Amino acid sequence: MSHSALVGAQTTGAGSDTSRQDNKGLRGVAASHDMARTDLGRMNHYKSIIIHVGNANRVDPAIIAGIISRESRAGKALDWNGCGDHGNAFGLMQVDKRYHTPNGGWNSKTHLFHATDILTGFIEDIRSKFPGGTASEQLKGGLAAYNQGTGAVHSLSDVDANTTGRDYSNDVIARAQWYSKYGGF
Repeated sequence: MSHSALVGAQTTGAGSDTSRQDNKGLRGVAASHDMARTDLGRMNHYKSIIIHVGNANRVDPAIIAGIISRESRAGKALDWNGCGDHGNAFGLMQVDKRYHTPNGGWNSKTHLFHATDILTGFIEDIRSKFPGGTASEQLKGGLAAYNQGTGAVHSLSDVDANTTGRDYSNDVIARAQWYSKYGGF
């Protein structure tokens, strides 16, 4: 969850389905970076709480920003209740209401603490499941588990095999790397 794990993570970025989201003809890391850049204005509204929550939980704030960009486009993709995924997910980080009880308002510090606790739990699960992995591989595995659960991560070499768009961790990592380098997170 450290900055070095993020910086050192290899990524292919957004897959073809995710890349089409903004209809710009971009693919891979370039598409992920462009989507992160597009979301930066909205993301800046939450920057101080993202940094606070990240630092308090020892999670690189850029990773939280990367998840928020992927999950809710920094709030743009949410309905008036702060929900997405046909009402099944809540808040900026899209906590799945079928498995977790949402805490706080959809864009609150409480929500970000709750979602980040869920993320760190998944990263710990992946560390236990794959103790020989590098910190970067375990981070990507934890991100994939955040999307689909620990049981859906069968290897660190293909962590996105069962994630939404088959690119979740790679896309989040690429967005987070952009936020770390250019967004001030």
